[in-house]
Amino acid sequence: MFEGIMERCRRCVRARRYVVTLHAVDEMEADGFSILDLEAGILKGTILEAQRDRETHERKYRVRGSTGSGRPIEQIVKFSFRGTLVIITVYKPLGRV
Repeated sequence: MFEGIMERCRRCVRARRYVVTLHAVDEMEADGFSILDLEAGILKGTILEAQRDRETHERKYRVRGSTGSGRPIEQIVKFSFRGTLVIITVYKPLGRV
């Protein structure tokens, strides 16, 4: 259902056309993830759902993947107006993956 969007996310990661919000950096550090973990999570991931931001009405996506070491990781991402991938937040998923 979201294959085209997921491929667009992967292209941005491969081309280093992404930014990580300060909130995502804080969450990443709290859960022990590195930037390489974020990249692997996108490259190996799938979109679980599309969401609409309550304030801006922009589309954002919940991506679940795994790190290079196999740890589960979820990220909320969106595309900027210029097409750059924006990693809004990152976290370790609760429960079974």
